[in-house]
Amino acid sequence: MSSKLTDTHISQGSLPKHIAIIMDGNGRWAKARGKARMFGHKAGVESVRKTVSAANRLGIQVLTLFAFSSENWRRPQEEVSLLMELFVTVLGREVKRLHKNGVRLQVIGDKSRFSRSLQDKIARAEELTKDNTKLVLNVAANYGGQWDITQSVKKLAHQAARGELDPDSITDGDIAVHLSTAGQPDVDLMIRTSGECRISNFILWQAAYAELYFTDEYWLILMKKACLMPLPGI
Repeated sequence: MSSKLTDTHISQGSLPKHIAIIMDGNGRWAKARGKARMFGHKAGVESVRKTVSAANRLGIQVLTLFAFSSENWRRPQEEVSLLMELFVTVLGREVKRLHKNGVRLQVIGDKSRFSRSLQDKIARAEELTKDNTKLVLNVAANYGGQWDITQSVKKLAHQAARGELDPDSITDGDIAVHLSTAGQPDVDLMIRTSGECRISNFILWQAAYAELYFTDEYWLILMKKACLMPLPGI
C-alpha cells in the first residue's frame, strides 16, 4: 500500500461509511518538547484539514471528530479558554473552505455552555453548509456519549408525558432518532491516537458495532506520515 491512502485505488464498497476519530496526544506531544499544550493543539489543526480533505476525496459519508469533550471543562481554565479561542478561530477560517468543497458541517454536543457569540458563529456555519451533499463533518464539542443518550431519552419522556408516545412501544430506533447524529449511518470505524485504548465517552450508542483501531502515534504526527492510516479490512 502507498504511504498515502488517497494514492491507492480502493473499492468504494470496502470503505466505511462513518469514521469517528478521537484526536489524542497533541498536548503531550507539545509538553515532551518543552512547549505549552496549546502549541500542540494548534499544530493538530493542519492534521484535521488533511483528514477532512482525504475523507471527502475518498467518498466517506460521515466523519466525526472529537474536538472537545464535556470532561474537558475540568482542565485548567487558561487551557479551556485558549481551546475555545482556537475553536472560534478555526471555525471562522475553515467554514468557507468546507462549503467550497461540498462539506456539510454539524457541531454536535451541548452548545448551551458556549458563549452566545460562539453559538451564533456555529449556527451561521451550519446554515451556510446545510445543503451540501458530499462529506458530513461532525465536530463533537462539549460532547459526551452519555449526554447524547440522556438528551434523547428526555425527549421521548416528554413525548410520553404529553400522551404522544406509549412508553412500552419505545424502540432502539426511537432513541436513535433523537441522537445528535440522527439520520446518519452508525459508526463503522473508530480510531484513537496516542496509545490510549479506551473510547472516553465518545458516541457510545452510534459505535456499538464499530471496529476499534488504536495507534500509539500522536494525532498530529500520524497525519504527517499519511493522509489517513491504512483502514482495517482494506
